[in-house]
Amino acid sequence: MNENGQITRRRILKTALVGVSGVATGTLLSTRSGAAAPGKNTGQVPVTLRSSDFPRFRGPFPILSTPFSTSGAVDFEVLAREARFADWCESPGMIWPQSNDSVDLLTQDEKLEGMEVLAKTTQDLKTTSLCLGVQGQDTDDMLVYAKHAKQLSPAAIISRPPDSGKTQDDLRQYWRALAAVITEQPVMIQTTARRGGATPSTELLIELAEEFPNFGYVKEESSPVIPRIRALLKSSSIRSVFSARGAYGWLYESRLGTEGLVTERIAYADILAKIWTLMRNGSDPAKLKDMYSKLTLMFNLSQTHPGNLRGYSLHLLKMRNVFRTMISRQYGPGGSTPAKPILQDLTLSQEEIAEIEWRFESLKPYLKSGQFEG
Repeated sequence: MNENGQITRRRILKTALVGVSGVATGTLLSTRSGAAAPGKNTGQVPVTLRSSDFPRFRGPFPILSTPFSTSGAVDFEVLAREARFADWCESPGMIWPQSNDSVDLLTQDEKLEGMEVLAKTTQDLKTTSLCLGVQGQDTDDMLVYAKHAKQLSPAAIISRPPDSGKTQDDLRQYWRALAAVITEQPVMIQTTARRGGATPSTELLIELAEEFPNFGYVKEESSPVIPRIRALLKSSSIRSVFSARGAYGWLYESRLGTEGLVTERIAYADILAKIWTLMRNGSDPAKLKDMYSKLTLMFNLSQTHPGNLRGYSLHLLKMRNVFRTMISRQYGPGGSTPAKPILQDLTLSQEEIAEIEWRFESLKPYLKSGQFEG
């Protein structure tokens, strides 16, 4: 800011570049055709922010799985290691905390500390940008995380609807409160709430994008997904639409116009990055189909093995030298948040492990070469 407390273009550009190297520039920082990137400013002239002042925030941004120690405490050392794994895989970005269990089953202090750990770790990364999850049961809860995230200056923010939101106006006021705090980073809206909250209409998403220049980024996963994606893409105010839903529809949705992916598939971060490259350049459709087919073969393990986005994926994270344990926190009866953590240490049979590794073998030609050392 200048001496009058006004935001300058130079500050905007500096913030947008946090954690971004030349490898990711074509992904996170590209703008719509004809849009001007932030330019230099003397620091003495106040600037009215426009949508063209913000990066186009694209590509796969896998959600980090929360690691736990044998005691059930959040393992912040491994959380940082997971971020370095994403960077080693040349992933354009990463997100945390965002998955249901990371939002619902961690304490406020754990989430705030994890944000700090990742912000510090990001400073040393070459490729991967940090997107922090900012949401709450209600507006006051969300603002605790928003104000903390603002101090950490991540490359972007993602926010899902409040649990308490029942009407479109509830959601409107909730995200307007977020917009009053987060002014320098792109803000992505996730369209599903956790505990029965309302889903934002496409009209509301477009309205917010028109009202706030750093909005207009959407993680679309609400039914009917395809019509909603089409409706969003028709609006010139929407900057980027991201696929979700475990990546099952990513290939098709990318041809409709989605420009990235958000899902807890961090174990495959290098594969996701390579699929994204092939989607963008169109150089090898056969390779793209082969890679995506073999990836979905892995996803189909959810039909026979414990878990889905966590579950058997924890075995892969251990196998890839990222996680130390396969411990998770569990919900209480009826999906409630228990007063004390309920821990579960995933146990797989030798037959289940053999099947995971047999399927994973088909992906090995596409994995990042070498071994992640942390």
